[in-house]
Amino acid sequence: MHTRTRSYHHGDLRAALLARAEETLRERGPAALSLRELARDLGVSHAAPSRHFRDKQALLDALALNGFERLTAVLGASQDGVAEKIADQVDAVVRAYMGFAGDNAALLDLMYSIKHDPAASDSLLEATQRWSDLILRLLAEGQARGEVRQGPPEQVALPVFATLHGYADLTVSGMVPPEAGEHGLDDVVAFILRGIRP
Repeated sequence: MHTRTRSYHHGDLRAALLARAEETLRERGPAALSLRELARDLGVSHAAPSRHFRDKQALLDALALNGFERLTAVLGASQDGVAEKIADQVDAVVRAYMGFAGDNAALLDLMYSIKHDPAASDSLLEATQRWSDLILRLLAEGQARGEVRQGPPEQVALPVFATLHGYADLTVSGMVPPEAGEHGLDDVVAFILRGIRP
């Protein structure tokens, strides 16, 4: 069942298009996205979206960019009030990342596929860098406190990213049984912490 005809405030068509596009992405996947259909859903002329997105690819890029900005904000917020201990910081990041992945499975998939597209915009590449910089910074600070093994932070971080994204991917694709739940996340956190320990 589709929710049709969204009203939007004059001048905020771009935000309305992105919101409706994300709903469509979640309901029916990226192939179902069409600027013409979004215009119809929002009750505007079929030419109106072209003032904001020159084509479907530009819309997908904007969705991915928005996704990476939201992911960075979610991961940053996960550190609010967390003790300066790598175990607590990693635990908070893992749970925040998994929460985002669970709520935005189709979007996360789109984010990663577009990120690797040779035509990805500079602003998208910068946005992908910001969320990974946040994790690199946590690891570098952990190294300075003697809680994380030494070495280039990018090298220490690679297995962290692989574990995080791999587990998220397995979970949203239904490969991790629902009963694994909290226990599975605890295991992922413990696995990451063992891997980064001095």
